[in-house]
Amino acid sequence: MKPHSAPMITCNNLHFSYGTNHVLRGVSFEVARGECMAVLGRNGEGKSTLVKNLIKLLTPHTGEITLNGTPTTALNRQDMAKLAAYVAQHSEATQMTAFDYVLLGRKPHIQWAVGESDLQMCADMLELVGMADKQLHDISTLSGGERQKVILARALVQEPSILILDEPTSNLDPRNQYEMLGLVRQLAVERDIAVIAVLHDLNVALRHCDQFLFLHDGTSYANISRDEVTADIISHVYEVTADIIEHNGHKLVAIDV
Repeated sequence: MKPHSAPMITCNNLHFSYGTNHVLRGVSFEVARGECMAVLGRNGEGKSTLVKNLIKLLTPHTGEITLNGTPTTALNRQDMAKLAAYVAQHSEATQMTAFDYVLLGRKPHIQWAVGESDLQMCADMLELVGMADKQLHDISTLSGGERQKVILARALVQEPSILILDEPTSNLDPRNQYEMLGLVRQLAVERDIAVIAVLHDLNVALRHCDQFLFLHDGTSYANISRDEVTADIISHVYEVTADIIEHNGHKLVAIDV
């Protein structure tokens, strides 16, 4: 966390189960404005379940989550939408243009009618994510990667203080993965947004995230900075043999199974 910076997101001793399946067991962490935290771990460790608890798509069995100092239990749907934007792992194709889809993200801020500033913000965000030339295309005709960029633009027009991304690079080729996470990291710093991203690619995470939450057996096995990430931690969490090397000033993970 930044020195003297109050946490924007606090998760304290979170427990969650699907029936008798205990998925999350006492998970705790904090994320400040301007920070980007990667949530990492093997499949089935509860990464998506965790972020859904943060935005009230799921309800914790025990524990407390606060956003900007307010418990999520005290936030209604509109309050949540103004504070936090969520990019889901999978999205349904829909019959509307990319521009109209992004405009839906302005809904929490529109009281009576769409204004010129709302339209301009949508155009600006589509330009920012590199989709200005596809803004009038039906979103159902876009590739998975293009659709993911449009979904990010929709999240950004909410003007969130918190951005939560569930596998935002899953449909992107390597170059677009690095570009998208680089953009998210830039926005976190420039707009003072707290970002949480569920990721599978360790090298993308090491390039663009500064905080790391490794989930293992439903617990927060390691909640550390980038400099504290070690091969031993990765080996334990993923049950592989890992090595960390330096390349052009960046950490890279090599894995052997």
